[in-house]
Amino acid sequence: MARLCGLRCIHTHPSGGSGLSKADTSALEQFRFDVMASIGVDPQGKFSKKQGETVKFADSISIAYLIPEKDEFSNNFSILETKTPRQAANEDFIEFLEEIEHNFASKSRAITFEQKERAILASLQTPEMEEIQAKESLFELEQLTLTAGAEVLWKLTQKKASPDPSTYVGAGKAQELALLVQEKNANLVIIDAELSSRQQKTLEEILGVKTIDRTELILDIFAQRAATKEGKLQVELAQLKYLYPRLVGSGLSLSRQMGGGRSGGIATRGPGETKLEIDRRRIRQRINNLEKEVEQIKKHRSHQRKLRQKNQLPVAAIVGYTNAGKSTLLNALTNSDILAENRLFATLDPTTRNLKLPDMSDILITDTVGFIQRLPTSLVKAFRATLEEVSQADIILHVIDPVHPACMEHIGTVYDTLAELNSYKKPIVSVINKIDLVTEENFYDRLIEKLPNPVKISATQRKGFGTLLTKIQAVLSSG
Repeated sequence: MARLCGLRCIHTHPSGGSGLSKADTSALEQFRFDVMASIGVDPQGKFSKKQGETVKFADSISIAYLIPEKDEFSNNFSILETKTPRQAANEDFIEFLEEIEHNFASKSRAITFEQKERAILASLQTPEMEEIQAKESLFELEQLTLTAGAEVLWKLTQKKASPDPSTYVGAGKAQELALLVQEKNANLVIIDAELSSRQQKTLEEILGVKTIDRTELILDIFAQRAATKEGKLQVELAQLKYLYPRLVGSGLSLSRQMGGGRSGGIATRGPGETKLEIDRRRIRQRINNLEKEVEQIKKHRSHQRKLRQKNQLPVAAIVGYTNAGKSTLLNALTNSDILAENRLFATLDPTTRNLKLPDMSDILITDTVGFIQRLPTSLVKAFRATLEEVSQADIILHVIDPVHPACMEHIGTVYDTLAELNSYKKPIVSVINKIDLVTEENFYDRLIEKLPNPVKISATQRKGFGTLLTKIQAVLSSG
């Protein structure tokens, strides 16, 4: 809740018209000016000589002011009828401002400003990137933003030979972004890349709002989704490793109020303000301590795997692009109730269940965190103990979403991540999910030709499970 700030913004429109723009009214609302006045100067209008200088006469004046009454279909402001300079000079604006203040004081409510984050997304398309790849990456950034809980107001793409070392998008595009921020009344800008500390600081100075990159957005989602002590520990480690080199010279990034836990805005969850603003030596010590705890998790998981091997229980790891249906598949196969949502990174903490194969032998099946393009290196390293479930598995179930327009790119991302985990040579069963949604049958033929051990299923409708289990059993028996 807020009332007027006590400042009046008066500016000129050299093009002639005094009509208030969207940028004017959004600034009025955002900064709670007493009034926003624009003076239109007619380029062909009259001139006068004043103290040896040529001065143009104002042509018209427009004035807007905030109002306490508002319904869901109206604005927070009202605009007076356009006046000439002579008419405006005869008005008692001091009395007018006192009347506005009196109206606010007499009403039961002041202006309410929503706290939900309103984001503008920006990406850079370089010559080595195809246009469809840039569009897909920006679409994925939009889905990540929605998953994090923010509203997407606008998406902006810049074609450039290479990233600008100072602003990433270039000085001109940064100014365009600044105007968009004001026009759309945005309070967050997200860049579809990993920014350097210099780029982030410069952009925040130009834009005047919190600016984060793709990596920080993904880290925030992980901070929201971490439910277990293990998950929270690994997320904190990843966040601190990301923030550590950015602590010196950071702009708004270190002045943000870091509430910790699950409250606050995007990129404000996780370690908390006290941990982010202490000196580098203490942060380095905290990282060391977290790495030791992660190492303990690694040893514990290694001990569990040895027990499984002793009991001769094979292990299958479910992998795939985020939101491909991995958790839904595990729930359907094992009658479990793991959280399965149509959102990116619905699963963060790995879950293992027992499953019977057609020959009545047992197999352990583990759900893992979803992969994504440009998965932050800090996350891969921090979740190494968890992702080792993939590298230590006997067989990999690669769940694929064939209805996604970037299906082939997603498959490539999964294989790249498996290579990073030294797991790409393991036996793989390609689980083509969501067959109930596929309308182009020929697509299957083209897809199946490129995949090892393909099986078509529908996890939601429990179709194709018999074929899948038989395929798992056959692949295990063969190697």
